[in-house]
Amino acid sequence: MQTPMKIQFAMDTLTTAQALEWAAAAAPHVDILELGTPLIKSEGLAAVTAVKAAHPDKIILADLKTMDAGGLEAEIAFDAGADLVTVLGTADDSTIAGAVETATRHGKGVVVDLIGVEDKALRAQQAVELGAEFVEMHAGLDEQAQEGYSLDGLLTAGRSAGVPFSVAGGVSSTTAGDVKAAGAQIAVAGGALYSAEDIGSAAEELRAAVA
Repeated sequence: MQTPMKIQFAMDTLTTAQALEWAAAAAPHVDILELGTPLIKSEGLAAVTAVKAAHPDKIILADLKTMDAGGLEAEIAFDAGADLVTVLGTADDSTIAGAVETATRHGKGVVVDLIGVEDKALRAQQAVELGAEFVEMHAGLDEQAQEGYSLDGLLTAGRSAGVPFSVAGGVSSTTAGDVKAAGAQIAVAGGALYSAEDIGSAAEELRAAVA
């Protein structure tokens, strides 16, 4: 029996207050609350602590996009209440391994973000061998804004990798079915939720699309 797909809400805001408002609206329909890199840079890891306190039943992902000092950065995020942290796939293997070692000690997890990685399928396999819980097939906002962008490349890489993966890069209720069909464990949605007139309704619609 296939495990139900999880939904991750990427909260790309600059204030903890906004993140808490968005999280409250989406929480009944999502599994993972992601505190985006700009939010953490703006408000610090106190934002992680605040969201975890408000939603202790949710998985909290601190999108650190760590490139160096993997163990140290993971440590401070886990101490703040994060359940998952991201390390960039372009980082050295030792950086990923260091974060994984810390995660193991805390009973937490590391997600390797493959934004900017050319051969995503290969690096995904390497990352999981290094101990990553899953990898994120990710196209950033700048890449998504380019003419001709589609999710197809991410979905193809996910299928080819043969490891647990999430997809982030313009996921919405209209594309979520394709993400599920590609075998992803997690659909990551940002703008499709927080730009909606009613975040709760949009999250509920996305949940129905992957049911």
